[in-house]
Amino acid sequence: MIEDSGKVVVLVTASSEEEARKIANLLLEHRKAACVNLVAGVQSRFWWEDRLDSAKESLLIIKTRAALVPEITDIVKKAHSYTVPEIVAMPIVGGNKDYLDWVDQETG
Repeated sequence: MIEDSGKVVVLVTASSEEEARKIANLLLEHRKAACVNLVAGVQSRFWWEDRLDSAKESLLIIKTRAALVPEITDIVKKAHSYTVPEIVAMPIVGGNKDYLDWVDQETG
């Protein structure tokens, strides 16, 4: 059954592993995320300033409550080196209830 769990996965790309770790630590220290996965070596292709560009980036996969997305966005924008950082939240529509309850506990 699909329902609104009140939890989201937030994707953020960072310019380096170091920047990704810095952002992950900020989110965890402020209890805005229960868990952050860091995936190094992501190859991104995108349009920027009217031209096709590419970058080697690190991806943060952030598990949190939907209500915290505005605060996460503020923290990421302040800590990020990009003018327009990618911050995309996607709803979690199901999963392990124990895990989703844990996300609530850790970000509550």
